[in-house]
Amino acid sequence: MRFDLATSHFVDADVDPDAFAVIGSERNLSWRELANASEAWCEAARAKGFAADVPVIVRGDKEAEFVVAMVGALMLGAPYVPIDTVYPDERMQRIARTLDAHAYYDTRTRAFVPLRDGMAPNALRETHLAYIMFTSGTTGEPKGVQIGRESVNALIDWMHHFKLGTAPVFLNLVPFSFDVSMYEVFGMLSSGGTVVLTERSPLESGASPVVRAAEHNVTTWVSTPSFAQRQLLDSRFSAQGLPTLRTFLFCGEVLPVGLVRALRTRFPDVRLINTYGPTEATVATTWIVIDDEVLARHSPLPIGYANREGQVFVDDDELCIVGPHVMRGYLNRDDLNATRMFTRNGMRGFRTGDLGSAGDDGLLFCHGRIDDQVKLTGYRIELMEIDAALCELPGDAPAAAVPLRRPDGSVARIVGFVETGEGDWRLPDALRDWQARLAERLPSYMIPSELIGCRALPVSANFKIDRARLAEDYRGGHFKAVTHAAQPE
Repeated sequence: MRFDLATSHFVDADVDPDAFAVIGSERNLSWRELANASEAWCEAARAKGFAADVPVIVRGDKEAEFVVAMVGALMLGAPYVPIDTVYPDERMQRIARTLDAHAYYDTRTRAFVPLRDGMAPNALRETHLAYIMFTSGTTGEPKGVQIGRESVNALIDWMHHFKLGTAPVFLNLVPFSFDVSMYEVFGMLSSGGTVVLTERSPLESGASPVVRAAEHNVTTWVSTPSFAQRQLLDSRFSAQGLPTLRTFLFCGEVLPVGLVRALRTRFPDVRLINTYGPTEATVATTWIVIDDEVLARHSPLPIGYANREGQVFVDDDELCIVGPHVMRGYLNRDDLNATRMFTRNGMRGFRTGDLGSAGDDGLLFCHGRIDDQVKLTGYRIELMEIDAALCELPGDAPAAAVPLRRPDGSVARIVGFVETGEGDWRLPDALRDWQARLAERLPSYMIPSELIGCRALPVSANFKIDRARLAEDYRGGHFKAVTHAAQPE
């Protein structure tokens, strides 16, 4: 069996209906059981007033029921809105107000929870949406990214080019409220494969996902580069420890050269696919297989070539995306839609806010966020350029540049952090001349005032390096300064 998004029904396929579709922490579901559970969920949702084009908030962690609810919503024609339990109630209430939602579905209790008594559900202005993903907004208000069913179909068609094999087994690591997880969800549904869910709490307590991946014969590892980098501390994270692994699928962050080198050593026969794309372009819009030739020719690494059904071009140093996979716009944000969206050749287009460049052959590169620029002593500085230089220091370790701000918001100085695996903040001997090495790549005003070693760089709920947390810990005195070349404040 598999799920056909075009008809919103389960269809017969070569996959045994008794094979696992979902492997969760609390229960597993075969394809037959997933179909039955999703149909039952539809009936329960209808009884609560949900219908086509009426959004339904799905809140939980990595329960198998989360997948049931998402599939059930697709069958019902109701766009699902995934919200992870890591987000506070206040955030969910703001999202609910934006949606005019009258209830949400709690995957932990398998029940609909009322939000506003006596409130009738309202259909959206946009019809035939698959899901709405809320991302952080610069004003503090979450932005609802409206993804149409045609965009998900475009994602599914595009993923066929990844050659993930028959009925691939995906390891799901990121929350469902992070759009990278849609690789696993729709990859599993469209192929008749399996998704192995990993709860957040064991990962936060130090449990290794490698054990779970090995136990269930995972073939496709999907994550941010930061998360994979952390697994290198585990000797089992190797071809011997994961003998069924065939593909690494990365998205959400810059892919460091050092990480690729380490993975090529540990997994010489596993394909490494680097992809790029904002939530607004349905997970990703470019891809490339990083083999030895690409690794030898490029540093930093490219984000690849555009999805052939769309187009990615550079306009005034900004990456712009056109195609059927571009969102239908931000929910109730005509102001943002007017500045970020456009039409080209009859297709929707989106200005990403990412700096980029393209080679003559169409090979694309991302150079960071336009809004990640900071101004220090009159100079405009792109933090990700410093990140790239830090990651090229001996050891090829994960690193991040963090701006320290004055009360008025201006940047006083920039501090560098590098992951060492040690807990005493000391830098390894190989980094004693870090300033001189950085001076070979960066102008003096871009060199951090300090370089601090830490056991592991903190990551957000989406497993991206958390610059805000590093800045907060620094101000709280949690780190011991290693080297400090004072800059005027």
